[in-house]
Amino acid sequence: MVDDLPMTEHTTIDLRAARAFIATSGRILDRRRVEVMLDGAPADGLLAALDGYRNGDGGYGWGLEPDLRSPESQPTAAMHAFELLAEVGPAGRARAAALCDWLGAHTLTDGGLPFALAITDPAGCAPWWLDPDTGTSSLQMTAQVAANAHLVARNDPAVRDHPWLTRATRWCLDAIAGLDEAPHAYELLFAIRFLDAAAPVEPEADALLDRVRRFVPDDGVVPVAGGVEGEAVRPLDLAPRAGGPARRLFSEDVVDAELRRLAGEQQDDGGWTVDFVSASPAGTLEWRAYATVQALQVLGGY
Repeated sequence: MVDDLPMTEHTTIDLRAARAFIATSGRILDRRRVEVMLDGAPADGLLAALDGYRNGDGGYGWGLEPDLRSPESQPTAAMHAFELLAEVGPAGRARAAALCDWLGAHTLTDGGLPFALAITDPAGCAPWWLDPDTGTSSLQMTAQVAANAHLVARNDPAVRDHPWLTRATRWCLDAIAGLDEAPHAYELLFAIRFLDAAAPVEPEADALLDRVRRFVPDDGVVPVAGGVEGEAVRPLDLAPRAGGPARRLFSEDVVDAELRRLAGEQQDDGGWTVDFVSASPAGTLEWRAYATVQALQVLGGY
């Protein structure tokens, strides 16, 4: 086992401490992600952990989104499920196709997804998930789900050719093309992630990346309106993959500084933190473990 992972000439992270933090504070799901990512383990254990959040309708709920702990299937949980299915590759094909079917059944007439569906149990749910507008398409939600679906589609023809993804892609491209002013930070985040993921197969997406560049400050830090003090979307959130098209939005100096910053944010307990407030004690720990896995992925990828 490697104990330290060099990030730059002067920066390392402590992998052993990161593993220990996830073991003590994370979900089995996050431990299995690390097992696949760092140890090359088979996908079976991760898929079994993911199945614990799966419903009979093919969708996902049960707190796969840490701040939406209600059991019913939700679009945001679909985003997280696709994220994991992209990590395991072909082993998750049956689940990915069923999830596309579920999304197709809950897509609105214009081709977009609502921000959330009605919840059955508000316990542990953040206020923005309560009493959602289920009849209006959300760019933030549709883009984040479609972005991760495009990552799955690179190795899954059934997702690539699924009517739901075709409709969602068209809706996102049109919605992003229609942005005349800077959207909310999280809407911008997922719009850019969608364009980054779709660009290899959608020429419009690549062109739109240059168009939305004007909404991104030179330092890449986009404050979150209405968030807690210091909450912001940062360059490595917008361009988490070193080889992705969104990487061109930022200079080498900006990316290098952000890599050093991210590596330096590892805490004494081995984990990373998030800059927003969770809705439950469990969610707080789960977000930290999620952020730790994300940090390992981003730093390792760069």
